[in-house]
Amino acid sequence: MNNPEEFWAEQARGLDWSHSPEKILEWDPPYAKWFVGGRLNACYQCVDRHAKTWRRSKVAIYWEGEAGDSRVLSYSTLHREVNRFASVLLNLGIKQGDRVALYLPMIPELPIFMLACARIGAVHTVVFSGFSAQALADRMRDVGAKLLVTADGGFRRGKVVPLKATADEAVPLAPSVEKVIVVKRAGIPVNITPGRDLLLDDLLTDASNCVEPVQVESTHPLYVLYTSGTTGKPKGVVHSTGGYMVYNYSVYQWVFNIREESVYWC
Repeated sequence: MNNPEEFWAEQARGLDWSHSPEKILEWDPPYAKWFVGGRLNACYQCVDRHAKTWRRSKVAIYWEGEAGDSRVLSYSTLHREVNRFASVLLNLGIKQGDRVALYLPMIPELPIFMLACARIGAVHTVVFSGFSAQALADRMRDVGAKLLVTADGGFRRGKVVPLKATADEAVPLAPSVEKVIVVKRAGIPVNITPGRDLLLDDLLTDASNCVEPVQVESTHPLYVLYTSGTTGKPKGVVHSTGGYMVYNYSVYQWVFNIREESVYWC
């Protein structure tokens, strides 16, 4: 509390920076910039630096679906999948600074796409899969999403939620969207618009297993999270890369007391 900049400088040293911050805090009320001049990649922090060590065989994600189906991803497997998904994004022309909307059920492809976006410096926004077509369109239009990633459907309380059908209603209301990636999850038939809609499985056949992580400036947007919109127009809250990563690194030690043997349930 007495020396916050000194404290956060110490916490920041726990991450792998390609270029160390030149200044911890640039405070010009009401604007703040954290770790000015520092360069890093969020995906590298979460995946690569663990995949390079003994943790490569450690479980990164345990996933269980509503019906009891499950997947287990080690850090090395996660690394491979994130690289392939990042390659898919690059092959579709997504580049640093472009915005990607993720309208997916709770499946491993969701965090993999989040990490893939971070890997190439694209900015993602996650839209709750229970939201309506209008709510999805509002957020995609506001953020200027170039790409939408959705699924044929998801499962919720024993019922199939037809996400692609909802996305089909939303996309015409968001003219910035050029392409739609469809993940197979529910196994239900969907409409495919030629030239716009693409199946993830097809895109992965041409994907590379190696995509170099883009080192971005600390203040580069990592993702945009929208407010619920219950009291007015949804407002996009921009989370910058350096501040967000350092804060999480610190919180998981100080608040959650995460240890090597811990399993974090969400």
